[in-house]
Amino acid sequence: MDDTAPTGHPPDDAPVPAVAPGTRSVLRIEIAGRTIWQVIGAILLTLVLLRMAAAARGLLGMVALAFFFSLAMDPAVRWLRRRYGWRRGAAVGAIYLLGLAFLVFLVFVLVPAIETLAAVVTENGATWVQQLNAWTSETFGFPIATDEVATGAGAAGSAIEEFGDEAFGRVLGLASAGVTLVFNLATIAMFAFYFTADAPRVKRAVLRLFSERSQQRIGWAWDQAIVQTGGYFYSRLILMGINGVGFFATMVIVGLPVSLATPLALFGGFVSVFIPAIGTYIGAAIPILVTLAVQGLVPGLVVLGYALVYQQLENYVLSPRISANTMSLNGGVAFGAALAGGAIAGPVGAFVALPVAAMISATISNYAAGHDVVYRSPFDESEDGDVVVLDDADAGAADDGASSSTPMR
Repeated sequence: MDDTAPTGHPPDDAPVPAVAPGTRSVLRIEIAGRTIWQVIGAILLTLVLLRMAAAARGLLGMVALAFFFSLAMDPAVRWLRRRYGWRRGAAVGAIYLLGLAFLVFLVFVLVPAIETLAAVVTENGATWVQQLNAWTSETFGFPIATDEVATGAGAAGSAIEEFGDEAFGRVLGLASAGVTLVFNLATIAMFAFYFTADAPRVKRAVLRLFSERSQQRIGWAWDQAIVQTGGYFYSRLILMGINGVGFFATMVIVGLPVSLATPLALFGGFVSVFIPAIGTYIGAAIPILVTLAVQGLVPGLVVLGYALVYQQLENYVLSPRISANTMSLNGGVAFGAALAGGAIAGPVGAFVALPVAAMISATISNYAAGHDVVYRSPFDESEDGDVVVLDDADAGAADDGASSSTPMR
């Protein structure tokens, strides 16, 4: 066979044909008609799915919230199974009954407390304003409130009592007046019950849709969601109980009636631990102001002293031990997550923002590539805030690096 015979392909060393001056090369791209129809179909399907998601956004939001609550209940369900051998459905039912009993107790405790507070404000409101005026006049030389304010202070009690009656009536008439709200709550409860009672089956059904490598990642993220969400709720509940008992004991000791101390302790304990950043101040402010109004200056200062001491005890002793390995979030990240959650989904978003942020942070830290820090700065500090003293060699190297305007590569 002749090696020089043409094969249909030019040899590798063949010269490239010259292009005549003034001519232009044109690249032609041909797309099959089938591909065009596939792209159009994919776009239309995406638009339909987005339209359906927008129409069902209320239902999707309830399902997401139910899944979140199921993650929070899962550790308690597993504990009841290990301790008492209950089925998952029975364990979830027991948790539901406990939560319902707490809500009923809260309603029937708060309403009498509002009525008691209204009666106290009606009886003493004008006197409190006059006493405040006398104190500011002696101290600063001028009254802080006008006579109209003093007259209206007594009428504030009637407004408080009217608000309490309306709130109680709305709670009792919830089944008839708020059909949509009842349906939404029942839907969330039903989905949460299903997700928790059949959690192992649901998890396996989801993992079957992915490859083995993806199953490892998704399963780990799922477990982290349970750890972060459950750890957040149960650590917060423990801190709420400790703070509530402390508030209650302090207010009763200074002479506040039990009918007022009980709801104020519940309010202070709940708000201070479940509302990030500003919850500590709001949760302490209301009990302090009520104690100050009902019992006077010294008892109010005692409650204020308890709030300040407990806050330091929680920050440095209780919270690090109770929340160990569950909620390791920077304070700035926690505050930003709460603001973002509130902006996206209102109060519910702010409520669930911290465990979601903790789960995202744990996922990023698990998959992000980490490296040892080799750079030494003359401004370094240790984790406890102490200044790091560099030796002569390290200080010289740090000074050279700090004075250089070109980053090392």
